[in-house]
Amino acid sequence: MLTFIVRRLIAAVGIMLASSLLVFVLAINAGDPLFDLRESNDPNRDTLIEQRVAMLNLDLPWYQRYFLWLRGVSGCVIGQCDLGQNRVGQEVTHVLGAAASSTLRLVVLATFIAIVVGIAIGILTAVRQYSGLDYTVSFLTFLFFSLPVFWAAVLLKEYLAIGYNNWMRDPSFSPLQVGVIAVIAGFLMQVILAGSLRRRAATFAVTTVFFAVALPVLVAIDAFRNPQLGWVGVAALTFAVAVLSTTMTVGLRAKQVLLPALISAALVSILQIALFNVFVYYMNWMIMLIGLIFAVVIPWGIGHFLGGRYRTIAIGVSITTSVIGAALTVIDHVLRNWSSFLGMKPRPIATIGSHTPNFSGNFWQVALDHGTQLMLPTLLLTLISLASYSRYTRTSMLEVNRQDYIRTARAKGAPERIVIFRHAFRNALIPITTIAAFDFASLIGGAVVTEQVFGWKGMGEMFATGIHLADPNPIMAFFLVTGLAAIIFNMLADIFYAVLDPRIRV
Repeated sequence: MLTFIVRRLIAAVGIMLASSLLVFVLAINAGDPLFDLRESNDPNRDTLIEQRVAMLNLDLPWYQRYFLWLRGVSGCVIGQCDLGQNRVGQEVTHVLGAAASSTLRLVVLATFIAIVVGIAIGILTAVRQYSGLDYTVSFLTFLFFSLPVFWAAVLLKEYLAIGYNNWMRDPSFSPLQVGVIAVIAGFLMQVILAGSLRRRAATFAVTTVFFAVALPVLVAIDAFRNPQLGWVGVAALTFAVAVLSTTMTVGLRAKQVLLPALISAALVSILQIALFNVFVYYMNWMIMLIGLIFAVVIPWGIGHFLGGRYRTIAIGVSITTSVIGAALTVIDHVLRNWSSFLGMKPRPIATIGSHTPNFSGNFWQVALDHGTQLMLPTLLLTLISLASYSRYTRTSMLEVNRQDYIRTARAKGAPERIVIFRHAFRNALIPITTIAAFDFASLIGGAVVTEQVFGWKGMGEMFATGIHLADPNPIMAFFLVTGLAAIIFNMLADIFYAVLDPRIRV
């Protein structure tokens, strides 16, 4: 594997050199960087032209300009990158840093949600092949995938931003709205849970009645403006995660897995009360990172020492329980600050920009500001990516389910959850790994249309501006990041193949 990695890295250098030369030649011939000055009536026009020519090295042959750029890029090896200046005299290195951080904030969350939800939907539709759920999900995923990005963005702005902000001034539901929501929820739940006609009817009735009662109660207690999970809610959900994770892996009879999971859930439930003041008064990103580390290390030790022959599974279930429980604690404190955030920003869901200018508040209020600005573009990218992950997962799971070792596992009497998650799912992940690697690498380049519509100053916006102004240095900076991302993630995908399937030798 080490030899493979070294070979790929050497090949990557050659690929980057050849492709960078091609992109550079195309970039410098994409337009006239002096066009605006040539058409100007400014009395200092000639001086301004000379300044820009000197700044962008326009008086040099193309190959000298390329080698100057290449020399600046080679400084990145020792931490001294020099990517030149853009047309207005800004260092491209600084512009790239701000754009990359903005884009990463957007695409990492969108890609993670799309992968998790898409894989879950793919598994569910594969298990329920040719059912009503399968046809419905297939229709919706392809519908979202086919929507023009700019049009879908306008719809999200209209209904999930402007409409929601108007509704938040006085959150309420009419009796007709309660009835429609309850019926739709009941229909969707019976489709998801399936079963006999009697079971479907019972599921529909229970779900419909629950929503018909819950919605007016939530309005009465003003839960939409003052939401929170509470200590009991976080604890109950964390223990539910522990039980559900154990059930999906080895079953509740495996005490070596269930006990570490329950202990991890109990620790989360205790610590969320013990550290309440830390969350309220002292929270920052460093404390958040330290908490995440402990949320992994402590349950790892619990699963390692109590897992017995199920040690690996116990560690995984314990860490999953702890991390999700910690996330629920964070969500609870975010919700607790929603009311005060509405007082500072009465129309919370923004339609443009990555943050509210001059916004100040405590840690949670600032996080809410960035989160609400992030919501619409993240949701849009997630809906577009969802179809790929769900369909590839479904197809891969159906292919794996036809294999002899799956039939053997079922013939031996293995529970269906073991067959699906321990035998089929792991092998079905190989093609999904390829899609995820290339998807994430491409999204790092920035969703150009999405960033333009939502005014997001990221990689896509930097690239589009560089093309529009015939400014080669931002274009080359964009290429440098996206090219390296494509090569690195492609290599990581190949390495991950061997982790998923030990039979693979690269």
